[in-house]
Amino acid sequence: MASMTIPDQMQAIEISAPGGPEVLEQKIVATPRPKPGEVLIAVSAAGINGPDISQRQGAYPPPADSSPLPGLEVSGIVAALGEDETRFALGDEVVALCNGGGYAAYVAVPAGQVLPKPKTWSHIEAATLPETFFTLQQTLIERAGLATGRTVLIHGGSGGIGASAIQLCRLFGATPIATVSSAQKADYARAMGAAHTIDYTNEDFVERTKVLTDGRGADIVIDIIGSEYANRNLKACAYGGHVIQLAIRGGAKAEINLGLVLMNALTLSGSTLRPQTAATKARFAQGLAARIWPAIEAGKIVPPRIRTFPLKSAADAHRAMEASDHYGKIVLTIDNHTPELL
Repeated sequence: MASMTIPDQMQAIEISAPGGPEVLEQKIVATPRPKPGEVLIAVSAAGINGPDISQRQGAYPPPADSSPLPGLEVSGIVAALGEDETRFALGDEVVALCNGGGYAAYVAVPAGQVLPKPKTWSHIEAATLPETFFTLQQTLIERAGLATGRTVLIHGGSGGIGASAIQLCRLFGATPIATVSSAQKADYARAMGAAHTIDYTNEDFVERTKVLTDGRGADIVIDIIGSEYANRNLKACAYGGHVIQLAIRGGAKAEINLGLVLMNALTLSGSTLRPQTAATKARFAQGLAARIWPAIEAGKIVPPRIRTFPLKSAADAHRAMEASDHYGKIVLTIDNHTPELL
Protein backbone atom coordinates (compact mmCIF):
# COMPACT_ATOMS: atom_id res chain seq x y z
CA MET A 1 0.00 0.00 0.00
CA ALA A 2 1.48 3.35 -1.09
CA SER A 3 0.97 6.02 1.55
CA MET A 4 2.09 9.21 3.23
CA THR A 5 2.82 9.55 6.93
CA ILE A 6 -0.55 8.81 8.51
CA PRO A 7 -1.35 8.83 12.24
CA ASP A 8 -2.81 5.71 13.82
CA GLN A 9 -5.63 7.79 15.36
CA MET A 10 -7.63 10.78 14.20
CA GLN A 11 -10.32 13.26 15.17
CA ALA A 12 -13.84 12.34 14.06
CA ILE A 13 -17.48 13.03 14.88
CA GLU A 14 -19.56 10.18 16.26
CA ILE A 15 -23.32 9.90 16.79
CA SER A 16 -23.59 8.86 20.44
CA ALA A 17 -27.29 7.96 20.13
CA PRO A 18 -30.20 8.94 17.88
CA GLY A 19 -31.37 12.45 18.70
CA GLY A 20 -30.77 16.15 18.29
CA PRO A 21 -27.54 17.92 17.30
CA GLU A 22 -26.14 17.47 20.80
CA VAL A 23 -25.56 13.75 20.11
CA LEU A 24 -22.74 14.65 17.72
CA GLU A 25 -19.54 14.21 19.72
CA GLN A 26 -15.91 14.70 18.77
CA LYS A 27 -13.87 11.57 19.48
CA ILE A 28 -10.43 10.09 18.87
CA VAL A 29 -10.85 6.99 16.71
CA ALA A 30 -8.66 4.67 14.68
CA THR A 31 -7.60 6.04 11.32
CA PRO A 32 -9.06 3.89 8.53
CA ARG A 33 -6.79 2.10 6.07
CA PRO A 34 -7.77 1.74 2.42
CA LYS A 35 -8.81 -1.66 1.16
CA PRO A 36 -8.01 -2.84 -2.37
CA GLY A 37 -9.74 -0.49 -4.80
CA GLU A 38 -9.98 2.34 -2.24
CA VAL A 39 -8.14 5.56 -1.60
CA LEU A 40 -7.57 7.21 1.77
CA ILE A 41 -8.28 10.94 1.74
CA ALA A 42 -6.85 13.44 4.20
CA VAL A 43 -9.98 15.54 4.59
CA SER A 44 -9.83 19.32 4.23
CA ALA A 45 -13.58 19.95 4.24
CA ALA A 46 -16.77 17.90 4.61
CA GLY A 47 -20.19 18.92 3.33
CA ILE A 48 -23.33 18.56 5.43
CA ASN A 49 -26.48 17.18 3.83
CA GLY A 50 -30.03 16.21 4.66
CA PRO A 51 -29.19 12.48 4.92
CA ASP A 52 -26.70 13.35 7.69
CA ILE A 53 -29.54 14.90 9.67
CA SER A 54 -31.68 11.80 9.09
CA GLN A 55 -28.85 9.49 10.16
CA ARG A 56 -28.32 11.50 13.33
CA GLN A 57 -32.04 11.20 14.11
CA GLY A 58 -31.92 7.44 13.60
CA ALA A 59 -34.01 7.47 10.43
CA TYR A 60 -31.28 6.67 7.87
CA PRO A 61 -28.97 3.95 9.21
CA PRO A 62 -25.77 3.29 7.27
CA PRO A 63 -25.39 0.06 5.31
CA ALA A 64 -23.73 -2.73 7.26
CA ASP A 65 -20.48 -2.54 5.27
CA SER A 66 -19.98 1.23 5.57
CA SER A 67 -18.63 3.54 8.26
CA PRO A 68 -21.06 4.35 11.09
CA LEU A 69 -19.62 7.87 11.24
CA PRO A 70 -21.66 10.59 9.50
CA GLY A 71 -20.53 12.46 6.43
CA LEU A 72 -21.18 11.68 2.76
CA GLU A 73 -19.00 14.15 0.85
CA VAL A 74 -15.47 15.48 1.29
CA SER A 75 -12.68 17.37 -0.37
CA GLY A 76 -9.02 16.76 0.43
CA ILE A 77 -5.83 15.08 -0.75
CA VAL A 78 -5.01 11.45 -1.46
CA ALA A 79 -2.94 10.18 1.48
CA ALA A 80 -2.83 6.45 0.73
CA LEU A 81 -3.73 4.04 -2.04
CA GLY A 82 -5.22 0.60 -1.64
CA GLU A 83 -3.53 -2.39 -3.24
CA ASP A 84 -3.18 -2.09 -7.05
CA GLU A 85 -5.02 1.26 -7.13
CA THR A 86 -3.58 3.35 -9.98
CA ARG A 87 -6.29 5.89 -10.87
CA PHE A 88 -4.92 8.45 -8.41
CA ALA A 89 -1.51 9.43 -7.04
CA LEU A 90 -0.44 10.45 -3.56
CA GLY A 91 -1.03 14.15 -3.05
CA ASP A 92 -3.79 14.48 -5.68
CA GLU A 93 -6.45 17.02 -4.74
CA VAL A 94 -9.80 15.27 -4.94
CA VAL A 95 -13.46 15.26 -3.97
CA ALA A 96 -15.35 12.12 -3.06
CA LEU A 97 -18.77 10.67 -2.43
CA CYS A 98 -18.32 8.77 0.83
CA ASN A 99 -20.24 5.79 2.13
CA GLY A 100 -20.06 7.46 5.54
CA GLY A 101 -17.17 8.68 7.64
CA GLY A 102 -16.72 12.11 6.09
CA TYR A 103 -16.84 14.01 9.40
CA ALA A 104 -13.26 13.02 10.16
CA ALA A 105 -9.63 13.80 9.48
CA TYR A 106 -9.34 10.80 7.13
CA VAL A 107 -11.83 8.73 5.18
CA ALA A 108 -11.42 5.65 2.97
CA VAL A 109 -13.50 5.73 -0.23
CA PRO A 110 -13.89 3.41 -3.25
CA ALA A 111 -11.76 4.96 -5.99
CA GLY A 112 -14.65 4.97 -8.44
CA GLN A 113 -16.43 7.52 -6.24
CA VAL A 114 -13.49 9.94 -6.30
CA LEU A 115 -13.10 12.81 -8.77
CA PRO A 116 -10.41 15.47 -9.21
CA LYS A 117 -11.05 18.66 -7.28
CA PRO A 118 -11.95 21.39 -9.77
CA LYS A 119 -8.87 23.58 -10.09
CA THR A 120 -10.88 26.79 -9.86
CA TRP A 121 -12.64 25.81 -6.61
CA SER A 122 -11.25 25.84 -3.09
CA HIS A 123 -11.47 22.71 -0.93
CA ILE A 124 -14.34 24.30 1.03
CA GLU A 125 -16.23 25.02 -2.19
CA ALA A 126 -15.45 21.60 -3.67
CA ALA A 127 -16.77 19.80 -0.58
CA THR A 128 -20.28 20.92 -1.58
CA LEU A 129 -20.21 18.98 -4.86
CA PRO A 130 -20.34 15.18 -4.48
CA GLU A 131 -23.57 14.35 -2.64
CA THR A 132 -25.71 16.81 -4.57
CA PHE A 133 -24.27 16.21 -8.03
CA PHE A 134 -24.08 12.40 -7.75
CA THR A 135 -27.73 12.49 -6.64
CA LEU A 136 -28.78 14.67 -9.55
CA GLN A 137 -26.73 12.70 -12.07
CA GLN A 138 -28.64 9.61 -10.95
CA THR A 139 -32.12 11.12 -10.84
CA LEU A 140 -32.47 14.34 -12.81
CA ILE A 141 -30.07 13.54 -15.65
CA GLU A 142 -30.17 9.76 -16.07
CA ARG A 143 -33.66 8.80 -14.89
CA ALA A 144 -35.75 11.87 -15.71
CA GLY A 145 -33.84 12.80 -18.87
CA LEU A 146 -33.03 16.46 -18.29
CA ALA A 147 -32.86 18.09 -21.72
CA THR A 148 -33.20 21.35 -23.62
CA GLY A 149 -36.68 22.84 -23.57
CA ARG A 150 -37.93 21.08 -20.45
CA THR A 151 -39.41 22.92 -17.49
CA VAL A 152 -38.35 21.74 -14.03
CA LEU A 153 -40.17 22.61 -10.80
CA ILE A 154 -37.63 22.44 -7.96
CA HIS A 155 -38.86 22.37 -4.38
CA GLY A 156 -36.38 23.79 -1.89
CA GLY A 157 -34.73 25.87 -4.58
CA SER A 158 -32.39 27.62 -2.15
CA GLY A 159 -30.99 24.43 -0.61
CA GLY A 160 -27.98 22.39 -1.66
CA ILE A 161 -29.86 20.07 -4.01
CA GLY A 162 -32.12 22.87 -5.22
CA ALA A 163 -29.40 25.33 -6.22
CA SER A 164 -27.41 22.57 -7.93
CA ALA A 165 -30.51 21.45 -9.85
CA ILE A 166 -31.12 25.04 -10.96
CA GLN A 167 -27.61 25.27 -12.37
CA LEU A 168 -27.89 21.93 -14.15
CA CYS A 169 -31.12 23.06 -15.76
CA ARG A 170 -29.36 26.14 -17.13
CA LEU A 171 -26.44 24.01 -18.35
CA PHE A 172 -28.78 21.63 -20.20
CA GLY A 173 -31.02 24.37 -21.63
CA ALA A 174 -34.01 23.64 -19.38
CA THR A 175 -36.13 26.20 -17.50
CA PRO A 176 -35.91 25.99 -13.68
CA ILE A 177 -38.78 27.14 -11.45
CA ALA A 178 -37.87 27.18 -7.75
CA THR A 179 -40.11 27.17 -4.69
CA VAL A 180 -38.81 29.17 -1.71
CA SER A 181 -40.07 30.48 1.62
CA SER A 182 -38.72 34.05 1.72
CA ALA A 183 -37.66 36.98 -0.44
CA GLN A 184 -34.03 36.41 0.57
CA LYS A 185 -34.16 32.81 -0.58
CA ALA A 186 -35.90 33.88 -3.80
CA ASP A 187 -33.07 36.33 -4.51
CA TYR A 188 -30.53 33.56 -3.98
CA ALA A 189 -32.39 31.08 -6.22
CA ARG A 190 -32.56 33.68 -8.99
CA ALA A 191 -28.85 34.43 -8.54
CA MET A 192 -28.18 30.72 -9.08
CA GLY A 193 -30.19 30.83 -12.31
CA ALA A 194 -33.86 30.23 -11.49
CA ALA A 195 -36.10 31.61 -14.23
CA HIS A 196 -38.97 32.01 -11.77
CA THR A 197 -39.51 31.62 -8.04
CA ILE A 198 -42.67 30.71 -6.14
CA ASP A 199 -43.06 31.66 -2.48
CA TYR A 200 -44.94 28.63 -1.20
CA THR A 201 -45.90 30.44 2.02
CA ASN A 202 -48.34 32.67 0.13
CA GLU A 203 -48.66 31.18 -3.38
CA ASP A 204 -50.14 27.89 -4.61
CA PHE A 205 -47.26 26.25 -6.44
CA VAL A 206 -49.60 24.16 -8.60
CA GLU A 207 -51.53 27.17 -9.88
CA ARG A 208 -48.42 29.29 -10.24
CA THR A 209 -46.58 26.58 -12.18
CA LYS A 210 -49.51 26.28 -14.57
CA VAL A 211 -49.52 30.06 -15.12
CA LEU A 212 -45.77 30.15 -15.74
CA THR A 213 -46.03 27.33 -18.30
CA ASP A 214 -49.14 28.62 -20.10
CA GLY A 215 -51.24 25.89 -18.55
CA ARG A 216 -48.98 23.01 -19.55
CA GLY A 217 -47.28 22.20 -16.25
CA ALA A 218 -43.74 21.09 -15.39
CA ASP A 219 -42.00 18.30 -17.27
CA ILE A 220 -40.02 17.34 -14.16
CA VAL A 221 -40.71 17.98 -10.47
CA ILE A 222 -37.98 17.54 -7.84
CA ASP A 223 -39.54 17.05 -4.40
CA ILE A 224 -38.03 16.74 -0.93
CA ILE A 225 -41.26 17.09 1.08
CA GLY A 226 -43.56 14.14 0.36
CA SER A 227 -46.78 13.93 2.39
CA GLU A 228 -49.43 16.37 1.11
CA TYR A 229 -47.08 17.59 -1.64
CA ALA A 230 -47.30 14.22 -3.40
CA ASN A 231 -50.69 14.70 -5.06
CA ARG A 232 -50.08 18.39 -5.69
CA ASN A 233 -46.88 17.50 -7.55
CA LEU A 234 -48.89 15.26 -9.87
CA LYS A 235 -51.29 18.13 -10.52
CA ALA A 236 -48.37 20.43 -11.33
CA CYS A 237 -47.02 18.06 -14.01
CA ALA A 238 -47.35 18.36 -17.74
CA TYR A 239 -48.53 15.36 -19.77
CA GLY A 240 -45.76 12.76 -19.57
CA GLY A 241 -44.22 14.49 -16.56
CA HIS A 242 -41.84 12.91 -14.08
CA VAL A 243 -41.84 13.48 -10.30
CA ILE A 244 -38.52 12.75 -8.58
CA GLN A 245 -38.88 12.02 -4.85
CA LEU A 246 -35.55 12.73 -3.15
CA ALA A 247 -36.68 13.05 0.48
CA ILE A 248 -39.82 12.96 2.64
CA ARG A 249 -39.26 15.75 5.14
CA GLY A 250 -43.00 16.30 5.49
CA GLY A 251 -43.76 12.64 6.07
CA ALA A 252 -43.78 9.30 4.25
CA LYS A 253 -47.54 8.79 4.00
CA ALA A 254 -49.45 10.36 1.12
CA GLU A 255 -52.73 9.90 -0.71
CA ILE A 256 -52.50 10.36 -4.46
CA ASN A 257 -54.99 10.27 -7.30
CA LEU A 258 -53.83 7.43 -9.54
CA GLY A 259 -56.16 8.76 -12.19
CA LEU A 260 -53.74 11.64 -12.70
CA VAL A 261 -50.91 9.16 -13.22
CA LEU A 262 -52.92 7.15 -15.75
CA MET A 263 -54.54 9.98 -17.70
CA ASN A 264 -51.40 12.12 -17.92
CA ALA A 265 -48.86 9.30 -18.41
CA LEU A 266 -46.89 10.40 -15.35
CA THR A 267 -43.83 8.81 -13.75
CA LEU A 268 -43.11 8.88 -10.02
CA SER A 269 -39.64 7.70 -9.07
CA GLY A 270 -37.73 7.67 -5.83
CA SER A 271 -34.18 6.80 -4.98
CA THR A 272 -31.59 7.06 -2.25
CA LEU A 273 -27.93 7.27 -3.19
CA ARG A 274 -26.17 5.63 -0.25
CA PRO A 275 -27.34 1.99 -0.77
CA GLN A 276 -26.30 1.97 -4.45
CA THR A 277 -23.45 -0.36 -5.38
CA ALA A 278 -19.90 0.89 -5.83
CA ALA A 279 -20.15 0.09 -9.54
CA THR A 280 -23.32 2.16 -9.90
CA LYS A 281 -21.80 5.11 -8.06
CA ALA A 282 -18.71 4.83 -10.24
CA ARG A 283 -20.95 5.10 -13.31
CA PHE A 284 -22.47 8.29 -11.93
CA ALA A 285 -18.95 9.63 -11.39
CA GLN A 286 -18.09 8.89 -15.01
CA GLY A 287 -21.15 10.82 -16.16
CA LEU A 288 -20.16 13.79 -14.02
CA ALA A 289 -16.58 13.68 -15.29
CA ALA A 290 -17.74 13.67 -18.89
CA ARG A 291 -20.00 16.72 -18.82
CA ILE A 292 -20.41 18.39 -15.44
CA TRP A 293 -16.78 18.68 -14.29
CA PRO A 294 -15.72 20.44 -17.55
CA ALA A 295 -18.63 22.87 -17.05
CA ILE A 296 -17.43 23.59 -13.51
CA GLU A 297 -13.89 24.23 -14.74
CA ALA A 298 -15.30 26.55 -17.42
CA GLY A 299 -17.21 28.59 -14.83
CA LYS A 300 -20.64 27.50 -16.08
CA ILE A 301 -21.43 26.13 -12.61
CA VAL A 302 -20.51 28.32 -9.65
CA PRO A 303 -20.12 27.57 -5.93
CA PRO A 304 -23.18 27.94 -3.69
CA ARG A 305 -23.46 30.20 -0.68
CA ILE A 306 -21.44 28.49 2.05
CA ARG A 307 -21.26 28.73 5.83
CA THR A 308 -18.38 26.98 7.55
CA PHE A 309 -17.91 25.45 11.00
CA PRO A 310 -14.85 23.67 12.44
CA LEU A 311 -15.16 19.91 12.84
CA LYS A 312 -15.53 20.21 16.62
CA SER A 313 -18.64 22.37 16.08
CA ALA A 314 -20.55 19.79 14.04
CA ALA A 315 -23.52 20.07 16.43
CA ASP A 316 -23.74 23.82 15.79
CA ALA A 317 -23.50 23.17 12.06
CA HIS A 318 -26.47 20.80 12.24
CA ARG A 319 -28.44 23.37 14.23
CA ALA A 320 -27.72 25.95 11.54
CA MET A 321 -28.85 23.59 8.79
CA GLU A 322 -32.13 22.85 10.56
CA ALA A 323 -32.89 26.55 11.14
CA SER A 324 -35.70 28.02 9.08
CA ASP A 325 -33.48 30.75 7.65
CA HIS A 326 -30.86 28.35 6.29
CA TYR A 327 -30.05 28.39 2.60
CA GLY A 328 -27.06 27.34 0.54
CA LYS A 329 -24.62 24.75 1.93
CA ILE A 330 -22.84 24.19 5.25
CA VAL A 331 -19.32 22.78 5.36
CA LEU A 332 -17.15 21.47 8.19
CA THR A 333 -13.48 22.42 8.01
CA ILE A 334 -10.77 20.07 9.21
CA ASP A 335 -7.35 21.27 10.36
CA ASN A 336 -5.52 18.50 8.57
CA HIS A 337 -1.91 19.43 7.84
CA THR A 338 -0.58 18.02 4.59
CA PRO A 339 1.12 14.70 5.46
CA GLU A 340 4.73 14.23 4.45
CA LEU A 341 5.63 11.63 1.87
CA LEU A 342 7.27 8.51 3.23
